[in-house]
Amino acid sequence: MKIAVLSRNPKLYSTRRLIEAGEQRGHEMHVIDTMHCYMDVTSSRPSVRYKGKALPKFDAVIPRIGASVTFYGTSVVRQFEMMGTYSINESVAISRSRDKLRSLQLLSRKGIGMPRTGFANHPDRIDDLIKNVGGAPVVIKLLEGTQGIGVVLAETAKAAESIIEAFMGLKASILVQEYIEEAGGADIRCLVVGGKVIAAMKRQGAPGEFRSNLHRGGSASLVRLSPAERKTAVDAAKTMGMNMAGVDILRSKNGPMVMEVNSSPGLEGIEKATEKDVAGMIIDFIAKTATPNKTKTKGKG
Repeated sequence: MKIAVLSRNPKLYSTRRLIEAGEQRGHEMHVIDTMHCYMDVTSSRPSVRYKGKALPKFDAVIPRIGASVTFYGTSVVRQFEMMGTYSINESVAISRSRDKLRSLQLLSRKGIGMPRTGFANHPDRIDDLIKNVGGAPVVIKLLEGTQGIGVVLAETAKAAESIIEAFMGLKASILVQEYIEEAGGADIRCLVVGGKVIAAMKRQGAPGEFRSNLHRGGSASLVRLSPAERKTAVDAAKTMGMNMAGVDILRSKNGPMVMEVNSSPGLEGIEKATEKDVAGMIIDFIAKTATPNKTKTKGKG
């Protein structure tokens, strides 16, 4: 098969591993910088152009699109879809996952466990917003934050009010969530591919740090999932419409709670923690589900 990895940096661990895994299985692999693609969106023969030439027909694409380029990145994925190219995560699912509020609303509608969460832009009663999620301590998040940036733990109601007022002064939309103290600064990253959890790791925050992101000095270790945790991860990915997702779960006294569903999960931490060929399993799933693109097919709008 001819497979493209849509990535801005071919040297990134996840990109390199996907290329290696594909080539080991005999596939023709390409790295395409999403932001350097351009398109004729009105043509009766949709195409994606790159470095002055029309890209060849790919059987499948693997989007590795950063949060900062979601709008243009998903536009490129949508163009590939119009050309009949299989995408492991469709453009609409990627857009859905990047909208934190919409994601939480969809998960809530399906009855998937989550921390109590409030959303606000300019609340008249900040004290009521805090009280409505169970009171301090609370976690306050910028709606557009990634990798733990824009996430603050407020240990008292007064501190929470001050932080919310500061964010409001920046005209930022915020999420206010209950703090799951029993999680102990740790979460579980479940990698779901094709409706199955293929790998999972526990991420523990650095001493004195409530955020467990590996980018912020957290550590990763192998973890055994309970049936409830496994089901929660699979249900969350399915709700978001994703064939591949990194689902972040907290262990709480009320059962597993989903924090986030990531459409472009990193592979380095989970491959090293589990010693599994995660990239290879992703390629194998694509090989089983994608139809070779021998002729032009009419894609989705």
